[in-house]
Parts: sequence; C-alpha cells; structure tokens
Amino acid sequence: MNILEYENYEEKKTHGEDEFPYITYLCTIPLDFKIVPTHWHNEYEIIYVKKGQGVISLDLEYHNVKAGDIILIVPGQLHSIEQKDEETMEYENIIFGADIIASKHNDYCYNNYFSFLTKRTLQYPTIFNQTTCKYYHDIARCIDNADEICKTFPHGYQLAIKSYLFQMFFVIFTNLPKEKPPTKKKKSLDKMKLIVKYVENNYADNITIEDMANLCDFSQSHFMKFFKNNMEVSFIEYLNNYRLTMASRLLISSSSSIIAISMESGFDNLSYFNRLFKKKYDMTPSEFRRLYQT
Repeated sequence: MNILEYENYEEKKTHGEDEFPYITYLCTIPLDFKIVPTHWHNEYEIIYVKKGQGVISLDLEYHNVKAGDIILIVPGQLHSIEQKDEETMEYENIIFGADIIASKHNDYCYNNYFSFLTKRTLQYPTIFNQTTCKYYHDIARCIDNADEICKTFPHGYQLAIKSYLFQMFFVIFTNLPKEKPPTKKKKSLDKMKLIVKYVENNYADNITIEDMANLCDFSQSHFMKFFKNNMEVSFIEYLNNYRLTMASRLLISSSSSIIAISMESGFDNLSYFNRLFKKKYDMTPSEFRRLYQT
C-alpha cells in the first residue's frame, strides 16, 4: 500500500505539500478497513493509537497495541495494521518525508543520527507505551504539540512542526540502548521487501510462483518455503488476500461493476473471486458494497 492509497481511504486532517511533506490521517479499524496489508515506503510514519486496540506488525513481528501507544516506523521498514479479534482501533497516522528532518548531503544530523536509524545499525525502540517507556510523555507531548499547531496552521507552522519532530528524535536518541541490533534477519527482510513491493505494484497482473522465484533468485520450492516461513501463509494465499483487500476498497470507492473490479484486482474468474471474497468477508461483493458504500 502506498501513500496515494492512504489518501484515497483515510480522512485527511492536514494536507502535505511537495516542499513540506507532512500529512496526518485519522483512521479506524475496521470501519475504514479491516487491514492495511504488509508494505513499506521511504517516509517516516507514526501511528498514535487513540482508542481501542489492534495488531501491528513491524519487520514481520506482530505486536498487540492499545490506546495511548505510539509506534515509530522508519523508512524502508515492513509494517501492517490489522483488527484484533472484534475490537475497534482509532488511531492517528502521521507520515512525513525524511528530508524534513535531515538532508543527506553532508548533513551532520543525518550522518551522525538518522543514517544509523534507517540503516538499523542502532538498537532503538519501536513501540512507546505509558507502562514500559519512562520517556513516553516527552514523546507524546511532541506529537500533541504538532497536532495543536495543525489546528490553525499559523504562518511558519512548518518551523514548529519541524522543531517538534527534532525534539521527539532528541528524546529517542538520548535514550537509545547501547547494544547493536541483531543483523541476521536483514537479508531475509530485504528479500521480503522486494516481494511485497512487487505485489503492491503488480497485483492486478498474472503473477506466478516462477515469477517470484526468479525475482528473488531462488528455486520455486525454496521461494515457497522462504515465503511461508516468513509470512506464515503461502504466497498464493497472501496474493489473494492482498487482491481481495484492494477489491474491497474499490467496491466502496467506485461505481465499477463487480466483474470489472474483480479483473482490476487480478482475478480473471468471477466465480473464483466471489467464492474467495465471501470466504474472507462472510458476504458477497454486492452485499459488502451495499453495507459500506455511502
């Protein structure tokens, strides 16, 4: 899932600009969607849980999160958001470009802090909660202050937001553990990022196991085993679930026919699409559209 898809399906609270890419969304799982599929992007992302609870994966490790938790996602990090059981989760989603806080051109802050963060050569916390994080309130205050300034957008608000982001990272960096993180998973994560991005960009096309094995430079059998070990589902199941998620959004956001949506989502057989959709959502595509389309 990319930023444009976020814009299509989430309520904007603030508007990003080309020269100052800082965007805030207000979202609810499952009212807006039941799942944000595993994906990655080159922006920073903050998920600030306001009410309820849900499940977030970070680099393929799953975490239960609840109201008050703050999750920091760095550029290139695999992540997803899901409903927990029958629970509802309301959260604020902040996405901002890396260049807001540090340029990569001979910039002291980037060279000495942010480059180590994004390259994962520093051990850093990813979930901040009130129970276990002694500096939680310092981080929350920075985000709350940025939200407050975005209510009125006074002249120079960009300076305020930038200062709050720097303050937040100052708190994080001054409290970083001293040990280095394990690196044995890096190669696997890099392969998974390649797979996830390929599916995101090509899910509407015919994708075969052979295609994916060639992409990863694996044999087909090794690819299937590798994917199942990392995602805990087969690649075909993952691909179908991704396509069904995209189809569910098209059913809500467009007036296209169901057969057109099935084709656009990568299913060339309407009966197969209907069968998988009903199995996943406990209703037909038509019923889903009537229930959720406003």
